[in-house]
This record gives sequence, C-alpha cells and structure tokens, in this order.
Amino acid sequence: MRISIVAVGRVKEPGYIMAQEEYVKRLQRYTHLEIIEVDNEPVPSGDRERQAVKLREGERLQRRLSDSCQQVALDLQGARFTSEELAAWLGQQQQVLAGCPPQGARQGKGEISFIIGGTLGLSPAILDQAHMCLSLSTFTFPHQLARVILLEQLYRAYRILRQEPYHY
Repeated sequence: MRISIVAVGRVKEPGYIMAQEEYVKRLQRYTHLEIIEVDNEPVPSGDRERQAVKLREGERLQRRLSDSCQQVALDLQGARFTSEELAAWLGQQQQVLAGCPPQGARQGKGEISFIIGGTLGLSPAILDQAHMCLSLSTFTFPHQLARVILLEQLYRAYRILRQEPYHY
C-alpha cells in the first residue's frame, strides 16, 4: 500500500523537520510514503479574502490528489480514533488492497492520501470529496505539528499491526 501526505505549506521549524525525517525513515520499512507539499498563502484579515485563500489552497491540493486514492482529510470535525482503532482501519485497508477484504467491506484503493490544510484549514470542496475526515484531537495544532503527529500515529499503527513493541 502507498501512503501520501498532501499538505499545504512546508515544514520550516528545525525540530519539526527532524521529527518528520525520523518518522519517514521509520515508516519506510512498512509502506511506501510520499510527502507532497503545495504552496500556502499569507493569511488575510477579511473573511471573504480568507475564504478565497482556502479555495486557492484547496485547488492546489486537488491538483496533487489522485482520483484513484482513498482521500482522508484531517479536520477538527472528523472521526476520532484511538491508536488501536487507526491501526485496525489501516489493517483493513491493507486487506482490501491485498484482495481479501473483510466481510461486508467495500472495495478499497491502492493508495491512501492524508490531506492537511494550511493555517485556515481545508476548503469545503476538499472536505466534501474526502472519503473520510479524521481528527487528530480536539485540540488545535499548527499544521506543521499536525503532520508530525500524523506520521507518528501511522508509525504506531504499523507497529500495533505487526505486534511489535513501541505502543505498549
């Protein structure tokens, strides 16, 4: 299975860069992972201008998303999983890809794209087309930190699936 993280903006803080690189390196033994970044824009003050920025960033994200991938948008209003539930969901996606879906599961896709918005969040078009919306927490995180948290949770999920030490 292939996983991509499609995100608005680039990670700039040295600590976040180091953490991202570490989790990308760790995840390489479990999956093919790609990080795709699109340009962000300065945050304007007016509501109308803010909506326009979200739409433009959403269009940039859309151009980088494959129609054949399972799209998971990170959003505060999304589903909340425990680490074990995320691992189970990821395992289910792998089973579907391998051609042996669990009873009653719908046909999966060969790639999962996790979509992370910029400072203003994701455009309504991205949220509407997503196959699933996922919340990392009820807390709000900077989008750079959200990326690191997602990477850590994906790594944790693979470790749980393989019953390898890390989570327990």
